[in-house]
Amino acid sequence: MPSQCASYRFDGCTAVVTGGSLGIGAAIVDAYRRAGASVMVWDLAAKDDVASGTLTVDVADPISVDRAADATLEELGRIDILVNNAGFAGATLPVEDYDPDIWRRILDVNLTGTFTVTRRLLPALKANGWGRIVNIASLAGKEGTPNAAAYSASKAGVIALTKSLGKELAGTGVLVNAIAPAAVHTTLLDQMSAEHVATMLAKSPMRRVGEPEEVAEMVLWLSSNSCSFNTGAVFDLSGGRATY
Repeated sequence: MPSQCASYRFDGCTAVVTGGSLGIGAAIVDAYRRAGASVMVWDLAAKDDVASGTLTVDVADPISVDRAADATLEELGRIDILVNNAGFAGATLPVEDYDPDIWRRILDVNLTGTFTVTRRLLPALKANGWGRIVNIASLAGKEGTPNAAAYSASKAGVIALTKSLGKELAGTGVLVNAIAPAAVHTTLLDQMSAEHVATMLAKSPMRRVGEPEEVAEMVLWLSSNSCSFNTGAVFDLSGGRATY
């Protein structure tokens, strides 16, 4: 049995990770930095400190995204990798009980935010002739999770955006892929009812949630030169739960 995970080096590479302060995002940031990359964290909860690699950003606000993009390019000089990880789960409720304002916020952060950030940073990525975009989707976007219609719809949109943009950029050197995790051990689970989390666990053949570091390992591969013939693809990370 192998005792080591794969090893990657990203010396000289720069990365932007949205939602990088906690959970999956923080694990991704830590993995990149340990591999030698320069990382800028964009997060609504982050401290506005470019020198420390953090910026306060609302990905749903184009003005906030524009400001962060300018500050990041000024500090790092270039952007090689973008990980769209910022997300909002919202409540787990039937559609007829759902607050329309929360529905809009989930779509604004998860889907429109991914579009807004990607659109703003694409010129910088394409200018290098090499780049990687990794979108953090969800198995909910493939299966549709009961009582999580907004979250499921937003992540289905991220999957479709990934497939469309991957084809669009296939000849540019910029590869676009997505990861669709099942439940992962983060604070996002705290936004969901205990019954909802239990239902998700019951669907997992491994009978456990994933760990943020497991997502980070797949992100590293997708943003490395080892991934060279995959674009517009969606990779499950589900403990065996995915069926298609």
